[in-house]
Amino acid sequence: MENSQFTELKQQLTSPKKIVVIGHKNPDGDAVGSTAALGSFLKKLDHDVTVLVPNDFPDFLKWMPLSSEIDRYDKNPTHAKQKIKEADFIFTLDFNDLSRVGEMQTALIDSDATFVMIDHHQAPEDYAKYMYSDAKMGSTAEMVYHFIDRIGMLNLIDADIAANLYTGIMTDSGSFRFPSTTSMTHRVIADLIDKGAQNSTIHQNVYDTNSPDRLKLLGIALKNLKVLPEYNTAFITLSQSELDSCSFKKGDTEGFVQYALSIKNTRLAAIFIESRKDKIIKISLRSKGGFSVNQLARDYFQGGGHINAAGGKSDKSLADTIIEFISILPVYQTALCNE
Repeated sequence: MENSQFTELKQQLTSPKKIVVIGHKNPDGDAVGSTAALGSFLKKLDHDVTVLVPNDFPDFLKWMPLSSEIDRYDKNPTHAKQKIKEADFIFTLDFNDLSRVGEMQTALIDSDATFVMIDHHQAPEDYAKYMYSDAKMGSTAEMVYHFIDRIGMLNLIDADIAANLYTGIMTDSGSFRFPSTTSMTHRVIADLIDKGAQNSTIHQNVYDTNSPDRLKLLGIALKNLKVLPEYNTAFITLSQSELDSCSFKKGDTEGFVQYALSIKNTRLAAIFIESRKDKIIKISLRSKGGFSVNQLARDYFQGGGHINAAGGKSDKSLADTIIEFISILPVYQTALCNE
């Protein structure tokens, strides 16, 4: 976003508006943290703010300050549609294609509101008047911090907003170990701690709340791990029956794919999760170095994301999806093995 657009948007926000802040389907820590934080910030400017997500988010994020104030479209679509219809401004966070909000998409397309995008994924769609898009940023939560800074109101970040932004940055950066974590990221984190984010407590709340069933599921996932050394690739599969045997809940497979990527010499990792309800195979892809799983997901699995982290899906069976995945690896053998 150009400086002139920041100035113009800041001026627009000087008088009370009806605003809806929206996160993507299956919200993660970055989506929950960035939307809740921005919503709270905008309320401090005396705006009428509704924070909406398409569906539920994992239990390990429900401790987050202000998360209880997030409305779900799937619980009350009539209420959500009315808020969208009445909105003067709609902020879309952590996604850049309206298809990422599922059934809410039609209401957004029909809206006469002014759209503001804050997002760090590649290849943004052109639907927002104000577009703050930067694929080099490690998280949307960090971008929300910079957005607040650019309009000169960092003093309005309280302990709750700081905790939400910290959580979003932490979860989307792999606890600050991904390449997109910069010195600026650490300076932002330092300021959030100064503003009241309890870093140790946040880490415990996110990472130290495993259920016995989740750990059993992790054991099954690791047992299913396959390594293809000729392609520097490893992958994990989980069938619906395996999920059911461990009383699977949303978020239980979060981070599993990183175990595959942690294997020595592995540059590409994937996890394939069967969803009988959605009749698809959900795919998460991770990589090291310059190998783009974003492009892989776009080319073969109806998805996308970042260079080193992307997602997709397959309409085939779990077995056939694995066959397809292995069949395309020779196309990338040079990129996977010679860098």
